[in-house]
Amino acid sequence: MKNTGSSASLATRAFELLQDRLIFLDIAPGDPLNETKLGLELEVGRTPLREALKRLESERLVTTFPRRGTFATSVDITVLSEVSEVREVLEPLAARLAAQRLDHRSRGELENLKGQLDAASPGDSSDPQDALRWDSTIHRALYHAAGNAHLEATLNRYGNLATRIWCLAATRNPTPVEHIAIHSQLLDAVLSGRGEDAAEIMREHVGEFEQHMRKVL
Repeated sequence: MKNTGSSASLATRAFELLQDRLIFLDIAPGDPLNETKLGLELEVGRTPLREALKRLESERLVTTFPRRGTFATSVDITVLSEVSEVREVLEPLAARLAAQRLDHRSRGELENLKGQLDAASPGDSSDPQDALRWDSTIHRALYHAAGNAHLEATLNRYGNLATRIWCLAATRNPTPVEHIAIHSQLLDAVLSGRGEDAAEIMREHVGEFEQHMRKVL
């Protein structure tokens, strides 16, 4: 049965579901996206699905070729340095702003994430994607808490590209436990309003990501 929500909400839902599949390589790089099959799986019509695919193309997660269709983009590890250059500047800014601007709703979300993180110990999971999903979820929450829509959109795009590279490398070398454990320190700094500490922790966190990727790739 088709979902009867508004076209805009259905397009957003389809975008978010497909975005995660593409980021975590559940849809492999180069795979075709069959609109009929996806519409049935996601329970959305052609119009919201195509709107979602357009957004995904703007995020460089899919590409469309005339008369051939839509495909998941390849994971280009050669852009790692460029992605890292942007993230090393903007991620600490987002962490600092989040600590300064934290509102009631964002505080509740971050406190909930920290509680789950401390209880779950995702870095100890046998599934490397568990750690990657925690990383992505926490970063997205911090981007939103920063209270700057343009910064949030930019970091979501570059964060997604970085996560795809990490997913490609995860089969060769699991995510280090330390990379995930640092999130608890980061969230504590943001929740305590320690903006400069949060920025410095984030800077080290992003730098460690690039160093680890270079060793693996």
